[in-house]
Amino acid sequence: MREKMETEKKIKAQSTAQVRATISFPPDVYETLEIIAKQNKVSLAWVVRDAVEKYVSDKWPLFGATSKDVA
Repeated sequence: MREKMETEKKIKAQSTAQVRATISFPPDVYETLEIIAKQNKVSLAWVVRDAVEKYVSDKWPLFGATSKDVA
């Protein structure tokens, strides 16, 4: 029973895990992203993730907006 619980915890942790990426932006684009984040009271990372999800959704609509739909 304990092994089953540990396995379930691992699966849950994997499903919510995120991959970290380092991205470089031109200074003017970065400043714009900061402004958008401040105006919306969210992090810059949130703005970038939101933009990427919308881009993926627009380019590959059958896959939806998230990577879990792609897998």
